[in-house]
Amino acid sequence: MNIEQSPAQGAAGQQSATPGEGPASKELRVGVVGIGWAGQQHLMAYNGLDGVRIVALAGMEEELRNSLQAEYSIPNAFADWKDMLEHGGLDAISVAVPTFLHAPIAIAALERGIHVLSEKPIARNAVEGQAMVDAARKAGRVLDVAFNHRRRGDIKALKGVIDDGGLGRPYYAKASWLRRSGIPTLGSWFTNPELAGGGPLADIGVHALDYALHLLGEPKVVAVSAATHSELGPQGRGGGSAYSALASSHAFEVEDFASAFLRLEGGGTLVIEASWATYRETDDLLDFTVYGTDGGAELKVQGAPFPAVGQLRVFTDREGESADYVPPVLPGRAHDAVVEDFVTAVRGGEQAWGEHDGSLALYRAQIIDACYLSAREQREVRL
Repeated sequence: MNIEQSPAQGAAGQQSATPGEGPASKELRVGVVGIGWAGQQHLMAYNGLDGVRIVALAGMEEELRNSLQAEYSIPNAFADWKDMLEHGGLDAISVAVPTFLHAPIAIAALERGIHVLSEKPIARNAVEGQAMVDAARKAGRVLDVAFNHRRRGDIKALKGVIDDGGLGRPYYAKASWLRRSGIPTLGSWFTNPELAGGGPLADIGVHALDYALHLLGEPKVVAVSAATHSELGPQGRGGGSAYSALASSHAFEVEDFASAFLRLEGGGTLVIEASWATYRETDDLLDFTVYGTDGGAELKVQGAPFPAVGQLRVFTDREGESADYVPPVLPGRAHDAVVEDFVTAVRGGEQAWGEHDGSLALYRAQIIDACYLSAREQREVRL
């Protein structure tokens, strides 16, 4: 079955709304590249939105691809993402594949006039990320990156407390995502820096960095001092059953633990920790601690990321007496919210598109790059 071609689609695959038909009223035709866990989250999210039709799917695993194609009644499925783009008829795609493929797929799609939602991190490094941002700006299309943890209900509740001045001026914060035995497939592409860009700092540490800067109001990072360690992975340890068994295609060539001290503009500090494997309690932990001039707060998500609501407490006083409290928290919507926000941006038209060019995710990549440089050269790196 062929996807119908838009009347406004040129020979090179450039696409735009049909004359007289605004982007908000047009049915959005989307494709998903990648059929693992992340790709399936995107499929479920798109499937729940009105006016959105999943018209293409690309993934290498034939049996799973066929199963998902049938489950979501997708008319076109491909083993190769290039064939999907060549087939045409797409307004937007999600890119949910190994990190080394983010840039080539996103740039190829943007050059065809297709809006792009990519999984995090934006790319292996800031150079590739910059190329993606440049392509989005040149094409005048949306480039978003899926930072789903900032959509958690507990993080949204804490954001409200901070934005309302409940903690005064934050001056110190620490964010971490720590696993005891959570290397995502020992010996897979995750453990190859040429394919993944890095270890836990790039994989889950970027989530901690994102929600921390988001909570703090996007302060500028002026300098970083970081250290990385590779102690358990090279010995074949740290790849627990929850993250699959040992694979042998790649050596373990990334870190399994990283920490970074970030100096923020205005004098504040932020500490980031990320671990795939370290001797600590069994349950994964996602957390955030912040100290401000009028209060502090702690968020702990034991068993991360699965509990919908973590333990959030706010510490403050009133007239010299403790006035600590637990804010009300509703569950967040994770990838559902990410995809919905992306679709809203796409439907917002050209004025909205320029505000979604991937530059925030690029800034995260620039910070991560600086952390890895600091760790390699054992010195502070200024941004």
